[in-house]
This record gives sequence, C-alpha cells and structure tokens, in this order.
Amino acid sequence: MRLHRLDLTAFGPFGGSQSVDFDALSLAGLFLLHGPTGAGKTSVLDAVCYALYGSVPGARQSGQGMSLRSDHAEPGTRTEVVLELTVAGRRLEVTRQPPWERPKKRGSGTTLDKAQSRLREYDARSGTWKDLSRSHQEIGEEITQLLGMSREQFCQVVLLPQGDFARFLRADAEARGKLLGRLFDTHRFAEVEKRLAERRRAAEAQVRDGDAALLADAHRMQQAAGDAMPLPDLAPGEPGVAEAVLGAAAVARSTVREQLTIAHCRLLAAESAQAAADRTLDDVREVARLQRRFAEARERARLLEERADAHRAAQARMERARKAEAVAPALELRDAADAEHEQAATAQARARALLRGAFDEGWEESRPDGALHDAGAAGLAAAARRVAEELGGLESARRGERRLAELLAERAQLDRQERADEDIRLDGETWLAGWEETRAGLQARIESAQEAANRADQLAVQRDPARQRLAAARMRDELAGDTDTAARRATEAQEQALTAKAHWLEVKEQRLNGIAAELAAQLQPGEPCAVCGAVDHPAPARKDVGHVDREAEERALAAYQQAEERQADAERRLGVVREALAAATAEAGDMPTSRLAEAADELEQLYARARRDASALHSAHEELRRAEAEHEQRTAAHRQAEVRAAARVGHRERLDREKDALEAELAQARGTADSVAARAAQLERQVALLTEAADTARAAEDTAQRLKDADARLADAAFRAGFDTPQAASAALLDDTAHRDLQRQLDAWQSEEAAVRAVLAEADTAAAAQQPPADLDAAERAASATGRRTRDAASARDAAARRCTELDGLSARAASAVRQLGPLRTEYDRVARLAALTAGTSADNERKMRLESYVLAARLEQVAAAATVRLQRMSSGRYTLVHSDDRSGRGRSGLGLHVVDAWTGRERDTSTLSGGETFFASLALALGLADVVTDEAGGVRLDTLFIDEGFGSLDDQTLDEVLDVLDSLRERDRSVGIVSHVADLRRRIHAQLEVVKGRSGSVLRQRGH
Repeated sequence: MRLHRLDLTAFGPFGGSQSVDFDALSLAGLFLLHGPTGAGKTSVLDAVCYALYGSVPGARQSGQGMSLRSDHAEPGTRTEVVLELTVAGRRLEVTRQPPWERPKKRGSGTTLDKAQSRLREYDARSGTWKDLSRSHQEIGEEITQLLGMSREQFCQVVLLPQGDFARFLRADAEARGKLLGRLFDTHRFAEVEKRLAERRRAAEAQVRDGDAALLADAHRMQQAAGDAMPLPDLAPGEPGVAEAVLGAAAVARSTVREQLTIAHCRLLAAESAQAAADRTLDDVREVARLQRRFAEARERARLLEERADAHRAAQARMERARKAEAVAPALELRDAADAEHEQAATAQARARALLRGAFDEGWEESRPDGALHDAGAAGLAAAARRVAEELGGLESARRGERRLAELLAERAQLDRQERADEDIRLDGETWLAGWEETRAGLQARIESAQEAANRADQLAVQRDPARQRLAAARMRDELAGDTDTAARRATEAQEQALTAKAHWLEVKEQRLNGIAAELAAQLQPGEPCAVCGAVDHPAPARKDVGHVDREAEERALAAYQQAEERQADAERRLGVVREALAAATAEAGDMPTSRLAEAADELEQLYARARRDASALHSAHEELRRAEAEHEQRTAAHRQAEVRAAARVGHRERLDREKDALEAELAQARGTADSVAARAAQLERQVALLTEAADTARAAEDTAQRLKDADARLADAAFRAGFDTPQAASAALLDDTAHRDLQRQLDAWQSEEAAVRAVLAEADTAAAAQQPPADLDAAERAASATGRRTRDAASARDAAARRCTELDGLSARAASAVRQLGPLRTEYDRVARLAALTAGTSADNERKMRLESYVLAARLEQVAAAATVRLQRMSSGRYTLVHSDDRSGRGRSGLGLHVVDAWTGRERDTSTLSGGETFFASLALALGLADVVTDEAGGVRLDTLFIDEGFGSLDDQTLDEVLDVLDSLRERDRSVGIVSHVADLRRRIHAQLEVVKGRSGSVLRQRGH
C-alpha cells in the first residue's frame, strides 16, 4: 500500500482546503510531520484512517460526523477527505463526506445532509477515473479486502499511535492477549474453545438424560416388583448407574416369576372348588324349577274349570256360523242386485230432471205422445232420433254463416287499404311540394365543402416549409449556447495543455540537472563508465532527495500529450458546433423564433379549419343521393296508391251483393236463435239429453227384474239351511275378524288344556312335588363365595403375570438404553478431555494455556523475533526481545515478554526498561508487528508507515541509530513518516510536512528538501 495524495476540506483543525503530496514526501524515504502541540498533526493521520475505513482511530471515533467538521470552516463549505493510493497494483481514489448541517437554501435554519462516499479507480489505458461504488458498506468491504486488515490492525501497523506499544511492553498477559487477538483475528480459536465447551455440555446433558431415563425405568421396575427390587443410590451421570440398574432388574425378574408360579397353583385349587359348588347349585335350581312347574300346572287347571261354560257357548256360536255360510252367496247376490237397482234409479231420476230443464212446455205439448217425463225408454229414444234429423238439416246454413264472416273480414280489409293509400297520397304530395328547395340547399352545401377542400390543399403546401424554418430557428438558439460552452472548454483545455507542457519541461530540466547521479547509480565496480570509460569510480555523484528519474519524466510527458489530445478534441467539437450554427442560421434567417412560431401556429389553425369544413363534402353528396332516391320512391308510391283506389270500387260492389243474399238465408235457418251455430248447439244438447234419459230408463227396468230374481233365490237357500227367514241367516253370519277371534279362543282353550294335562302327567315333576321345598339361596351363597375366591386367585395370578411382562419390557428397554448410551459416554469422555485441554483446565495442559493463548503465544514469538532484528541495531546489540511461557502469579502462562541484556547476560521484564529504552523497544516491536501482520494479511506490501512521537526521550547517539534503522526501511522501497515536534529532527530530516496553527484554523506546508 502506497499513499499518493491526501486532500482535506473543513476537517478537524483545518478550516479550508489542504493537500498533502505523499509522492513528493516519499522520494526521500523518510519524512517528518511536525508542528506545535494541538496544531493537528494527528488529524492528518485521522484523515487517512477516515478515508479508508470511514472512522478515526481509538477513542476519537466516538461522536463522529459533526465532531470531524472543523469549527473554523465556512457554513457553506462541506467537510471532505479525498485519499489517492495504490494497493494490490490498483490505483484508487476514496472520497468521504461525513454528515453535516448546512444552511437551508430557502429560509433560515439548517438541514442535515447524509454522509456520502465514493470509490474510483484509475484506468491507465484510457487515462480516466472510473467510478466503482458509492455505497459505504461496499467501499468498506472492498478496502478491507484489498488491505487485508481491519481498522484496528491498520491503526497498529501503519499509524503506530502514541504510547500504545509502550503500554504493550508494560502490560500483563491478559492485556497483551486482547491486543494481539484484535490484530491477528484469533477469535476463531476462542470459538473453537467455546464450541468444544458447548459440545461437552451437550454430551454431558445427553448422558445425564440417558441416566435419568435409566433411573426412571428402575423406579417403574421397583413399582412393578414391589419390595423385590431396591433402587440404586446413584445420581444421573455418576459411574456405575447402568450396571446397578441392570443388576437390580435381574433380581426383580427372578422374584416376580416365583410369585407367578405360586399364584397359578392357588388359582387351580380355587377353580376345582368352584366347579363342585356350581354342580350343587345346578341340582338345587332344577328341583326348584320342577316344583314351580307343578304348582303352575295345578293353578292353570283350576282356571280352565272356571271358564268351561263360556267355552261351550262359543262352540255353539261357531256351529251356527258354519250353517249360515251356506246362505252367504245368496245374500251377497241379493245385496249386489239391490245396489245396482238403486244406482240405476238414481241415474234415471237425474237424467229426467236434466231433460225437464232443457225442453220448454210448449214443445212437449206439441208432441202427439204427451209429456216427455212420463215416456218410457222407447219413447225417449224415438224423440232423440227426431231431434237428430233436424240437426242434420242445419249443415248448409253453417257453411253460409262462415262465408258471411269471410265477406265481412274482406270488406274491412278493403276499408283499411283505402285509408292507408289515402295517407300515402297525402304524405307524398306534401313532401314533393318542397323538393326543389331541398335539392337547392344540398347543392349549396356541396359547393361550399368543395371550396374548403381546395383551400386546405393550398395551405398544406405552405405547412412543411414553415415547420422546417421553425425547427431550424430553435436549433440556432440551442447551438448558440453550445458554442459558448465549447469555446470555454477549448480555452480551458488549451490552458491545461500549456500547464502540462511547462511541468514536463520543468521535470525534464530537473532530470538533466541530476543525470550524473542517475548514471552513477548504474556504475558497477570494475565495469567501465558509459560516459568516460574509466573502470575506477572514486567519487560517483549521489542522488539528491528531490531527484527526478526517467519514469517521472515519462509520466510528465504522457500527461502533456494527453492534455494536447484533449485540447485538439475540444477545438474539433467547437468547429463542429460552429458549422451547425451557421447552417441553422442560414435556414432560419434573422426572424426571431417566437414570430416564426406564431406564424406556424396561425397557418396550422387555418389548415385545421379548412380540413374541418372540407370533411362535410362526402356527407353532403351522400345526403343529396339519399334525397333523390327518396323523391323517386315517393313519386312511384303516389301513382300506385291511385291505381289501387280505382280497382277497389268494383270489388266492394260484388262483396255487398253476396252479403245481402247470405243474410236472408241465415235469418230463416236460425229461427229464434242468435245464430245458426247457437241453434245447432241447442239441438245437439237436446239429442244428448234424450239419449241419456232413454239409456237410464232402460237400465232401471233391467235392474228391477234382477232384484226380484235375487229375492226368490235367497228365500229358498235360507229354508234349506234351517233358518226360518233370510234375516235370521244373515244375523248368524260372522265377519272375518269375529270368526278369527272366536276360533282363536277355542284353539287357546284346547292348547291350554292339553299342556296342563301333559305337565301333570310328567314323572320328574310329580316326584319333585313330593320332595321338601329347595333352599336355592343357600346354594347360591355357597357358589358365590367359591366364585369370589376363584376371581381373587385369578386376579393375583394376572397381576403377577403383568408384573412379569412389565419387568421383562422395562428390562429390555433398559438394556437397549445401556447399549445406546455406550457410544455417547465414549464421545462425552473424548469431548470432555478436548474441552478441558483447550480451556487450560486439564492435567495434561501443564502450563494451563487456553487454545487462543497458545496461538497468540506463537504469534508473539514471531513478533519478538522480527522486533529483535531492529532492536539489536537500535541498542547497538545490547537488547534482545524473547517470548516467555512462564506463569505470572495465579494467572495462566503463554504471553510473557522479556528483554535479554547482553551486557549482564540476564533476562528481565520489559517493564524495567528506561524511557528511551522503552521507546526504541516499542518502536522495534511495532515494526516487527507490522512485518508479521503484513505476512498474516496475505503479504500486502505496506509502503507507507507513520510513527507517532517518543523521539524526545532519546540521546543523540541512540537517535542516530534509530534513524538509521528507519532509513534502512527504504531498502524495501518504503517511506516512513515521523510525527514529532523534536527540533533536532527538523535538521536531520529534509522532507517535511509542517502543520501551522492560527486563528482561522491550521494549514499545511510541505518541503521536499
């Protein structure tokens, strides 16, 4: 990493804009940053850190933002830091602007602007800067990745802040561990310790959970075995839990199996006693049943004797019903004939009533046979035939009536046609009267629209030139401003080219002045000089601090050539713009753009109005065509209406003559009825009523005869069955329900009588009746007692079996759990040993060093070795830094740091060094730490370092030795900046950056020699 340029604006004590050219300061390899106390020396280093990481070192990072802004800055000047550097072969520019409260652009007061950042990269091929990012996070990640260091590492390695390494020398092991941990990022080893501790706790928890589950199973086995199993007096996690649980489970299983065998023998004895008691109970129950059966049979026989009279009466009633069943068919026939006769008589009466209402009295009296209501079936049929004949004579009158209706409809249609034709004739005459005026108006509209179309064509020819002239005028106005801008840029490019050329010539002159030193640098002992040819070189010229080499001259020349190219490009662009302006002015003329725009707008309005008027031409033609077509249609319709009116006169006369003839014929046919159809309907109803009356009269006569025959047959059947009258036979009959009930009573009597006789005849029942009454309660109590003893024995046997089964299952589960816990216990032992070893609590870790401390101790050994190389030169070989693993007090070992004094040969603590010794020891330690951290960060080259204070504590000889060591850093092309206000250093170091403070803020002054 090499710093090139730093620009500060309103930052820290610097009220205005300041710039630092690190390239010029780095030419000598060693430069001095000095100034009075409080002037802002450290603020320059803060600006470098802020540009890279967005924050300042140490405690100064608290309250950033507003605190970074200079109190001397103008209100409208924004705080800004710009750093240009090269890192990992890439030239970058980082710009940082912290948040600031600026004055409002409108009104009073201030407003807060957010922080801004920008990262750019220089493209050597195009010679331009390319934007990479404006994100705070992306820029921070990119810088950290390129440098390979965090902000804390950068501040320790590159800036070397005041007194930190002196405190590091005097610090205890814990403080050194915190600092080294931040620098070398060893938190991953602490995470390994933490991870191992977590794994140990997790494995221990799993082992404890497994042991707790085993003890829980042991508790359940104890509950299942009762007193047969004692619980092991062990806690989860203690050794021997698994063996104790398995041993106790084996004892419990053996005891419970013995209990199961005893319970089974007791159950067999109880079951045998229960079987004997059950047999005795069955015998007693059988005797009791037979005794109850005999007593019930005697009671049923007594009840049968009491109902004997009722049974004989039912038998007699059943006998009479059987005799009456022979008369039942005749009774049914007589009832059916009676029902038919009543139905026929009712229908006859209804038909005659309708007939009386249909015929008037006069018509009936005109009959030669007398009134219709006294006529029989034959008379009514004859009357129906006569009315039907009269109905047949009305058919021709019906046809005439239908023709008359058609004539009336046709006559009405002629009247409607006449009225319609009259409307057509009158409407046509009215429309045709105004036809000439309508046609003249339409012709005038067509002529007006045609004139507007011609005018629109003329205006269209003028539109395009007007618009082109207006566009050229606008381009002329725009190019006038571009010409001024291009001219200004061409002037600026010319000035920059002249400045670059002057700088190149100055650099070239400086190189020529120091060309002897440059050629002397190429001399080799024993080789001839390229100028004089001599092989001895007694006093070769030396390079001055500000010597310019060939590369610097080539860079200045390249910058001058690029400036000339930019000047040529600016002049070409100016010429192009001026040519375009001349062309636009020639086309647009001198007329102002506003007047051209007004003229173009007026032309557009006239053209739009003409187009709008001309658009009515087509519609006017179409309207005239439709009007002419309508004129022809109305003329033809008027002529057709007159022709139809003349034809309707003769047709109307023919219809009137035919109507008069039909009306006379129909008046005679319908008589007193309203119409022929009404007369025909009247006759049809008379025919239907007469026919129905004849049919009902005939049916009544037939049913009367059948009823008389049925009465004769019924009387004969009743006499033969033994009944005096048909009514007696009918009373003896039973319906189906009564017959079934009576037969059921008789069957039930017979069944009950037979069952009672069978029971009384049984030998076992009779023998049981002779015995004493059975004591069933005593037998049941004895059987219940034996059953209860059997159930108790079975319950005891089942409980023992369940305990045995449960113990077998729990034992198997415990054995499986013990097998599963075996690998887990092994893993726990291994992890616990590793965790104790990395934590420094294991007996195997003799020095009680944690893993992170062990890694830091190795890093500290590297730092001490690198620091010793420079410390020996600074102390003239007297002091050597060594790392110590010894423990301090009760603390842990690993981070001790001692100094070996070659004059005494003794090793002592670094806290015993004097002030000057402490300074160059801490300086050597800082430089060694920078080398180690650089290698740790992936070999990032640190070409610029800063050392802050401490040189005032050194004597002249030691100061010379320290400066020689720092000057030797140039061998690795490094530049070292010393921050100090020691006056003697200003005499020894020629390249200087001075910070001068004043009332309006500090300023920077830079000297190259």
